[in-house]
Amino acid sequence: MNRRQVVCGWRVCVVTDARLARGHSHAEVVRAAIAGGADVIQFRDKDLSDDVFHAAALELCVICRAHNVPLVINDRVDIAVAVGADGVHVGQGDLPAMQARARIGDRILGVSASTVAEAHAACAAGADYLGVGPVFDAQGTKPDARPPIGLAGLSEICAAVDVPVMAIGGIQAANCRQVFAAGAKCIAVVSAVVAAPDITCAVRVLKAG
Repeated sequence: MNRRQVVCGWRVCVVTDARLARGHSHAEVVRAAIAGGADVIQFRDKDLSDDVFHAAALELCVICRAHNVPLVINDRVDIAVAVGADGVHVGQGDLPAMQARARIGDRILGVSASTVAEAHAACAAGADYLGVGPVFDAQGTKPDARPPIGLAGLSEICAAVDVPVMAIGGIQAANCRQVFAAGAKCIAVVSAVVAAPDITCAVRVLKAG
């Protein structure tokens, strides 16, 4: 199975966020999310030092491998390679996608995009999927988030590319069906899962959406 086929099988990606996790560790969040049926985990923590991030990434690799769930590391390309993660996700302000592809080899590469032009550039640089958004207002989760592109913006990007689109930004059970209808193959969720009183149940509801 090639990388594109792997990504096309994803429906719910859970993105970690220590600030929203109600005191739970990254490992606790990931275990609960996997129990609920998360298809892929993205480890994101901009505040950790390299050594602490590396140790946490190793722990999450062990958990994800035990359940055959891919682990994607946000931004920290060198650490992703060092711990043997399944993939890397880079944003527009991170390491350029082409350089990330050169460093990670055959691992999965996700790239953030908010416009058709960014989407086309990411595809040309070797992205296996696009993280498109924010679809809805996401400043409660990410204070520096761009203005929402809405369902129309999401649909436009989905129609313009031939790689799977993972929608992100303000997605929850009440609107996830609209997001899939707009063309997204997968949804990436943060607060809707990480901040939920019952993480496992929250993922199950999204998977059913």
